[in-house]
Amino acid sequence: MKITFEELRYFLEEQFPQGALYGTLQELGDGWAEMKLEVDEEHLRPGGTVSGPAMMGLADVAMYAALLSKIGLVPLAVTTNLNINFLRKPVAHAPIWARATILKVGRTIGVGEVFVYSEGSEEPVAHSTMTYSIPPEK
Repeated sequence: MKITFEELRYFLEEQFPQGALYGTLQELGDGWAEMKLEVDEEHLRPGGTVSGPAMMGLADVAMYAALLSKIGLVPLAVTTNLNINFLRKPVAHAPIWARATILKVGRTIGVGEVFVYSEGSEEPVAHSTMTYSIPPEK
């Protein structure tokens, strides 16, 4: 692992504070990360379910954390592709959490997947695959 949990937590707070709108880092390992989003009214859509953008934001920030665990603190690693499948309705006022896993990291791209869960349910509510662009080293 290129960074510790505390290093990444501090980096996210200092360099990407808006990321906290999409969840907080819970755990970090070599090529994986878990994040949690406390769902409130701003995350809900009509019909009383968690909105797609809330789940996509959580998945994206979780993938960023997992990627940084492999490549270090690279602020300009950016999402180039995000595909998400919504599998079932999350519980409206329960937290959601994401587990991101890196599948492959090369010199210029990283590819991974994220499962999103509604707290209290063992079945995922969404599954996402993502590609990140990694800037060249200077």
